[in-house]
This record gives sequence, C-alpha cells and structure tokens, in this order.
Amino acid sequence: MKLGKSLTAMVAVAAACISLAAIAPSASAQSATTDEAVTSSRSFPKTTTVKKNLLAESTSTSVDSSSNWGGIESLNPPQTKSTAEKEAEAKAAAEAAAQQAAQQAAQQAAAQAQQQAASRSQSRSSLNTSTSSSSTATTVKAPDSASASALVAYAAQFVGVVPYVSGGNTPAGWDCSGFVQYVYAQMGISLPHYSGSQATVGTAVPSLAEAQPGDIIANGVHSGIYVGNGMVVNALNKNAGTVYTPVAYAFSGSYSIRRLL
Repeated sequence: MKLGKSLTAMVAVAAACISLAAIAPSASAQSATTDEAVTSSRSFPKTTTVKKNLLAESTSTSVDSSSNWGGIESLNPPQTKSTAEKEAEAKAAAEAAAQQAAQQAAQQAAAQAQQQAASRSQSRSSLNTSTSSSSTATTVKAPDSASASALVAYAAQFVGVVPYVSGGNTPAGWDCSGFVQYVYAQMGISLPHYSGSQATVGTAVPSLAEAQPGDIIANGVHSGIYVGNGMVVNALNKNAGTVYTPVAYAFSGSYSIRRLL
C-alpha cells in the first residue's frame, strides 16, 4: 500500500513538471514579441542630413526684388511733446520777449539821455557865450521880489542848464544843497551848504499836502526847492544835472519841509 502511494505521488510530480515546461516557452515567446515591438517600431524615418539654409526653410513665398514696401524711416507719425517740454518752450519764449522788451527800453532810454545831454550842452554853450563878453554879465533874470513865487521863477531858469558838481554852489556847477544855498542867497537869505542843516532852518511844515512853492524839502542826503504839484527843482545827480523831479523820486525815506518865505 505504501508502494502505491509513492507511485501516485511520483506521477503527480511528473505531471506538474510537464505542465510547467509547456507554460514557460509560451511566456518567453510573448515577452520576446513585446520587446521586439518596442525596440523595432518607428514613427518617422531617421534623418542624418543637417540643413544649414534656415532662411530657405522659413520662407514660404517669394518677393519681387523690385517691389518697394517702404520702411520705418518712411513713416511720418504726428510729433507730440510732453507737458515739461511745452512749459520749457513757453518759459524760453517769455524770457526772450522780456529780454527784447528790456533791450528796446534801454535803447529808448539811451536815445532820450543823448537828446537831453545834447540839449544841456547847447544851453551851456549859450551860457558860456553870453558870459564871455563881461565879467558882470548874467544869463538869468534876477528875482523881481522877495516872494516865494519870484524865488521859484528864478530857480526855474537853471533847469537843464547847470550841471551837477559835487561841492559846487555856483551856476558853473553845484550839488543839491549848493543849488538851494545859491538860489536863497539871491533872495538875501543865507543857508548852510549841507542838506542835513537845511532840513532844520525856518519853520517846519507838517506834511507835503500843506507845502507851498518855495519851501525847502531836505533830509541828510538830499535837498531841493518845492515848486508845487508834488514836484521839486533840484540838482539831482551828475547824469541829470538841474531838473524837475517828483518828491517821491528825489527823496527816499523821510524828509523835512521847511518854510523861509
């Protein structure tokens, strides 16, 4: 009985070996088939030639060599300016206009100064001619009275004629206080030759609104004779000589108004 069981077991083992031997070749064949499909299948043919003419590859149309399609240099877009550029141009234009106006004003002032200088030169020449005949001859009319109006009329004869000379006090040339001193001397009134001292003589007048022709207007820098309407006759400076000027122009700062007549 033991022998029978041994034979049965041996037969079973042999059958199992035969089954395994049949399955192994099939699996091997399937694996080989699969590997062959992966390694041998190709979608595109292999290319070994390198193309060097890239332009030919990218060009799809041909263009006539004589065709003119224009270029960016032929474009003419509208030119625009920024706000800063516009403001800079406006500022430059305003400065140019102001400079031109200043030049024109300077030219007009220079021409006027030349005319005034020529007029004063002519008047001085006439004065020198008339006084050369006699040492006692005068070129102006003496005051006809000791009134303020006579003093103003007498002083007016020197306007545009007598030059400004620092330290002078005669019709040959005078400074501001020398002019006032000389004119009042012809009225018999002696004054110091200093504007600061002339600001203390006579009777004080409270304001310009109460000033009368013939009053002295003076401070420590300048002096003149009031002629009415806010004007003084005075020896202003070397450029102007003896002239009429507004009180506000002749005097800067405070001043005194003094009455002697």
